[in-house]
Amino acid sequence: MSNRQTSSDVILIGAGVMSATLGTLLKELAPEMNIKVFEKLDKSGEESSNEWNNAGTGHAALCELNYTNEKPDGSIDISKAIKVNEQFQVSMQFWSHLVNSDLIQNPQDFIMPLPHMSLVQGEENVSFLKKRFEALSSNPLFNGMEYSDDPEKLMDWIPLIMQDRNEKEPIAATKIDSGTDVNFGALTRKLFDQLKDKGVNVHYKHSVNDVKRASDGSWELKVKNLESGQLERHKAKFVFIGGGGGSIHLLQKSGIPEGRNIGGFPVSGLFMVCKNPEVVEQHYAKVYGKAKVGAPPMSVPHLDTRFIDNKKSLLFGPFAGFTPKFLKNGSIFDLINSVKHYNLLTMLAAGAKNMPLTRYLIQQVLLSKEKRMEELREFIPNAKSEDWDLVVAGQRVQVIKDTDAGGKGTLQFGTEVVSSEDGSIAALLGASPGASTAVSVMLEVLNRCFPDQMKEWEPKIKEMIPSYGKSLVDNPKLIKEIHTSTAQTLGLVNQNDINTNRESKEA
Repeated sequence: MSNRQTSSDVILIGAGVMSATLGTLLKELAPEMNIKVFEKLDKSGEESSNEWNNAGTGHAALCELNYTNEKPDGSIDISKAIKVNEQFQVSMQFWSHLVNSDLIQNPQDFIMPLPHMSLVQGEENVSFLKKRFEALSSNPLFNGMEYSDDPEKLMDWIPLIMQDRNEKEPIAATKIDSGTDVNFGALTRKLFDQLKDKGVNVHYKHSVNDVKRASDGSWELKVKNLESGQLERHKAKFVFIGGGGGSIHLLQKSGIPEGRNIGGFPVSGLFMVCKNPEVVEQHYAKVYGKAKVGAPPMSVPHLDTRFIDNKKSLLFGPFAGFTPKFLKNGSIFDLINSVKHYNLLTMLAAGAKNMPLTRYLIQQVLLSKEKRMEELREFIPNAKSEDWDLVVAGQRVQVIKDTDAGGKGTLQFGTEVVSSEDGSIAALLGASPGASTAVSVMLEVLNRCFPDQMKEWEPKIKEMIPSYGKSLVDNPKLIKEIHTSTAQTLGLVNQNDINTNRESKEA
């Protein structure tokens, strides 16, 4: 064992988009802060943040039907859609600040403009989509959304999907051009590059094996250098566990009571990737459909144009899979090792409650390529098997916990922060909308864990994120200003639009 022991202000565990965002915020707010990062793999952004391990949707609730529910009286609840959209606007403002401050360059490497669409079939679904459109389009956050149930108009929007379609049942779509495709892997790598330039020590091939409270109230980490095999000890006043699905194990090891009645349910994803450039060229949008009965929200089928390594790709999925691993590079014992005496009842209750989900996952795992092609043909009627390959995406671990609303063993869909009462340690758990809301979620971590400094930091936060502390939905003028400035900074509008905006302002 090495006697090496270091002390830092902050330790970030995991080199994904969440640690990258928190590290960047802290370095902007407190440049003198000493920050260390430990990552098990040999580079940053290789697990959930990697461009091949997520859908790359800039989640703004522009196309995801599961963010809008139909209430018993037939009206549409858009409160979650508003929240997710406002969170994405916060991310866009922060990224714009980083570009304007020259901390990151070439935003087109990580974000591209792309229409977001919702597509449904059948009378009932068409009626729901129309009501959803009416509820959203009257809201300034969703300005510019269009609706059509005219096959000719849809042919113009989505030719690949409408070609050779047997038009027996009603079909409708909404489209909004202000959507984005985000390469979270490229963004993560850019953020870590500038953190290293600012003196942040990033240690790759270092696995955090244990997290324990020291007698002085700080945290002591046992870290294994995977290259030398040596064990090291590192201390910090504040620890952030941002290790994707692997966060649960370290949260449990920390022993904080807030982490006790929590479990995790791993779901893996598979995408089909088109390898025929002629087919890829015929589609330009992210088109989201409706989830099948029993499917988790993260398994909503969608056909996506993607920009990966500045090359246009076409992906369809995700198909859900099951493996007991909590990370793509994890262990098959991850799930069993996460079951403790204090969360056993929570886990068992979740299993009993979620039989339809379990059945759905088993069915998905057993699908042949031809069965997957049948699902794809619901989107692209004339899809050919030889044009498509299967790729394994990242692992997601859905949080299981006891809640007042859902009772014991409730499966949570979303992103969740668990922190100790004194704010000295925090862990990020959960899945989608995840990376899209990273800036909002990390501001929540700062509020919980650095309450004494937040007053001092507030002016700088408002400088970086003009909407901070304000409700965008109540401020249409601010929405317009933010949409215009972030689109311009991040290169999401063409020069003609910028000139038109400038001329209309001058007029």
